[in-house]
Amino acid sequence: MVSIGVVLMAAEGWAPGTRMMVAVQTASPAACGAAAPGMARCLALFMHTPARPADAGGGPAGLTPTDIRSAYGLPAIGARGRTVAVVDAYDDPNAEADLGVYRATFGLPPCTVANGCFRKADQRGGTRFPAADAGWAQETSLDLEMISAACPSCGILLVEADATDMPSLGAAENIAATAPGVVAVSDSFGSSETSDELGWDGQYFTHPGVALVAASGDSGGASLLGGGGPIYPAASPLVTAVGGTSLSRANTPRGWAETAWSGSGYGCSSVEAKPAWQGATGCSGRSIADVAAVADPRTGVAVYNSYRSQGWTVAGGTSAAAPIIASIYALVGNTRDLVGASRAYAAVGALYDVAQSGGGSGLLGGILGSSGGSAAPGPGYHGPTGLGSPAGTNAF
Repeated sequence: MVSIGVVLMAAEGWAPGTRMMVAVQTASPAACGAAAPGMARCLALFMHTPARPADAGGGPAGLTPTDIRSAYGLPAIGARGRTVAVVDAYDDPNAEADLGVYRATFGLPPCTVANGCFRKADQRGGTRFPAADAGWAQETSLDLEMISAACPSCGILLVEADATDMPSLGAAENIAATAPGVVAVSDSFGSSETSDELGWDGQYFTHPGVALVAASGDSGGASLLGGGGPIYPAASPLVTAVGGTSLSRANTPRGWAETAWSGSGYGCSSVEAKPAWQGATGCSGRSIADVAAVADPRTGVAVYNSYRSQGWTVAGGTSAAAPIIASIYALVGNTRDLVGASRAYAAVGALYDVAQSGGGSGLLGGILGSSGGSAAPGPGYHGPTGLGSPAGTNAF
């Protein structure tokens, strides 16, 4: 559900006391509960009642792998020999089996430990997996299945952190980013910004030649407007911060309508400096998001998870968007000289300008962009969706 409210603006570039109507996302049920101070939470959202019914053939509700590749102009094959890693907390004991159900349902080739496509490790690179957690298991299924959807030929590495503190997640990040064959890492978690993150950037997120991708959050600008700022690691200039869109079929040349999702996290970092590759965004420091993909659970993706869960469901959150973008980096495979999201800012014309359809530009432009329209390739920045969504692979 989305409601409209009047909020007092506190963002850079707005006069004190300015009031503005914004769309406030009333979230679908979150897979993970609120995080304790200093801890991260996963960013997956799930629909109890799918907004899109099951297809006429009896298939699961939600966007399919074919839908995702169609919407973003992605090839059905490619990236063989390249691996996308996922970092999550706690164990999903059914990860491989659930991935098998998802891939078989949609006609994708098996991705198993036996055939070498799927690997799973703890935060030390071993197999002493942490305790299982139902909420994070939902997150894990979403991550693994979105990689499968966007890049069916990609190998997948799941690294499970012992806990949700940044040293644990960071240790898992280091294992993921240095594993053989890994070209991209997807992080669908976040915590509040702190001055400690400047050290974490160096300890956990400095991996030249690997695309690090992080979800921007599911609370819209609420944290920014309340003075909390964006989330970490999305705020790091060493990662590509991925916001969210609403995506649905449309009678357009593209075949899809895409607008800014009101829950997409965005904002100005009060800790991280603006990277040299990030242009004018309305922030004096680092701003998020950089790019975006489908995240609105009302137009969400089909996901299968059986660990203390119902099986098929429809999911969203920027947790869905981040692994899609990580997979596109893997499809391209040219991450050797990548720094953060630098390539996207150098190839703006290769992205769908969601801000254009949403009606505005700049940090807060287009936040009311849930009224319809169809994104077109072209330049434009606004916080919730950054430069836009993928129009093929050329921006990555």
